[in-house]
Amino acid sequence: MSELSQADAALARKEKRGAALSSVTAAVLLTALKTVVGLLTGSLGILAEAAHSGLDLVAALVTFFAVRISDRPADERHQYGYGKVENLSALIETLLLLATCVWIIYEAIQRLFFRSVEIEANAWSFGVMVISIAVDITRSRILYRAARKYDSQALEADALHFSTDIWSSTVVIAGLVLVLLSERLGPKWAFLVKGDAIAALAVAMIVVWVSLQLGRRAVSVLIDAAPPGLAGQIQAAAAQVPGVQSLGPVRVRQAGAGVFVDLTVNVDRSASLEEAHEVASAVDERVGALIRHGDVIVHVDPVRRDGESLQQTVSALAARFGLHTHYVHAHEVHGRYAVDLHVEVPPDLTLGQAHDRVSRLELAIRDELPQIRDIHSHIEPVAAPIAPGTEGGQDDAERVRAQIDAAVRESSRLGGYNRLHIRSLPDGYDVVIHCLADPDLPVDEAHHLADDLEKQLQAQIPSIRRVLVHVEPEAEE
Repeated sequence: MSELSQADAALARKEKRGAALSSVTAAVLLTALKTVVGLLTGSLGILAEAAHSGLDLVAALVTFFAVRISDRPADERHQYGYGKVENLSALIETLLLLATCVWIIYEAIQRLFFRSVEIEANAWSFGVMVISIAVDITRSRILYRAARKYDSQALEADALHFSTDIWSSTVVIAGLVLVLLSERLGPKWAFLVKGDAIAALAVAMIVVWVSLQLGRRAVSVLIDAAPPGLAGQIQAAAAQVPGVQSLGPVRVRQAGAGVFVDLTVNVDRSASLEEAHEVASAVDERVGALIRHGDVIVHVDPVRRDGESLQQTVSALAARFGLHTHYVHAHEVHGRYAVDLHVEVPPDLTLGQAHDRVSRLELAIRDELPQIRDIHSHIEPVAAPIAPGTEGGQDDAERVRAQIDAAVRESSRLGGYNRLHIRSLPDGYDVVIHCLADPDLPVDEAHHLADDLEKQLQAQIPSIRRVLVHVEPEAEE
């Protein structure tokens, strides 16, 4: 999971609310100033800008309260938090702006074709628009900086509003210049007075375009559309984590500044539970670095690895049925492949229960390895934990030790032993012997020597219930 620390979260709330409050203050100032100057001069372009600023004020208030609410932590009813309040506020701003555009377009058409209005282009009209541009430049920069820093769509919507205000105010100034020219150039140029209404239409078109872009983005988040390109980045990052064999589905949704990721990674099925958990944690950390703030859920699926050995395949399938296997080997008989294996089953099962479980294992092996025709299973109980034992009695220990000495001497390839432990069990003895052998002896031969000695000791000394032979290299002279 990628989360901000408490100190960082407090700083984020403070900066976001400060940026939103500065926007509200600027909107109040500009709305009042443009309304007064627009009424005094009769300029529809300025009045359109006043209406635009009035809607900006409402939008800024919506943004301010949305930012405050969206920062609330998740609770029992809102388990993904309140982040979508920001996206909802952006949609409200869109609807308000579109409503304003309807009025501006209607009034502009009326002035262009059905009635004339006297407009006074003076220093006040030009002054208010210049002030508006200066204020919009300042607050849009503040809002953009906070929006990029904290991934706030509500603040970004506000910043985008005020960036377009700069261009729309410039258009209004151009309209006022045309009105002024119509006054200075005489009656022949009277048609230039229509430039104010045309400027208002241009403002409306700009606002409509921006509103539709904002609305589309807000609706996309509200209906859980994935942020463009983010799923691909997440897949690329997760695929680089060691232990990830391949990727399954990747789902991404956004709520305010938070991003919620749900993905599946495929891990070698022979991996232990701890190893699979480590892979999932590494993926969580790598993806969390991409989204900065939000939540990542990693689901792990076991899959067969390319180049998986027969032993690994059988062991993984056995684990599915709660079984263990050893001595797994394959051989070919008359063109038919066969597998022999020892299967360890829980000791409390009956023969019928154990045989049924092993039969299901054999069926699974045939399904995954269709080239195998015959499977021969040796069923044995899982070795029970060794009961606490005590060192054997002196007479018995000497007798068993003498028999073990004789058995070791019979092996021409073992160089004796350096440690021997004989412990008493309720029904016999538990023996551990450390034998010596040539350091250059192949490991498979060393294993056979140990296995042969274990069988020989249990056959020659019936009182031995358990025996473990450890073979180690003898010291070079």
